[in-house]
Amino acid sequence: IFNTLQQKVPLHRDMNMLDFGCGTGTLAMHLAPLVDFITGADTSQGMLDVFEKKVTTQSLNTVKTMLITPDGYKSLQGPYDLIVSTMTLHHVENIAPLLEHLHNILVPGGLLAISDLDPDGGLFHGPSAGVFHNGFERDVMVGMFEAAGFVNVRAVTAAETTKPDANGEMRTFTLFLITGQRA
Repeated sequence: IFNTLQQKVPLHRDMNMLDFGCGTGTLAMHLAPLVDFITGADTSQGMLDVFEKKVTTQSLNTVKTMLITPDGYKSLQGPYDLIVSTMTLHHVENIAPLLEHLHNILVPGGLLAISDLDPDGGLFHGPSAGVFHNGFERDVMVGMFEAAGFVNVRAVTAAETTKPDANGEMRTFTLFLITGQRA
């Protein structure tokens, strides 16, 4: 996902970035040397604790974390030049208001880059609390980006991952990257 993001999103050292649903900060740690400042927001204090240990170990003073409630994205203020989110959207029940809010906290010309699962029939997670979507049709997501006000919306394959599915059988899952710009 990092490699695809690097190819599709112009990254620069003066960017203020939000990693929405940052988890343990894996993507953010790759991006930290390429942007000015990163805020990692997540609903799991345990995930943020792991992320904060990485930040401390690497003595990064350009990264901070923020604990939010499941609908706490409404408290995110910005402005951000770039917002990324990886494997988070399928955990969000109501996507349209989230996309609208993320659009509103970007600077004009700012970019949103979301990576998540193509439709998987529920096999990636299996029956799991906190999973509201079993992947997304790319054209539907592109339409949601556009409805939220984004322009220059693009969808590409970002990565493939192979892991045991919910039934224990090895399966390859594809992940998309959709990018959009605030006009």
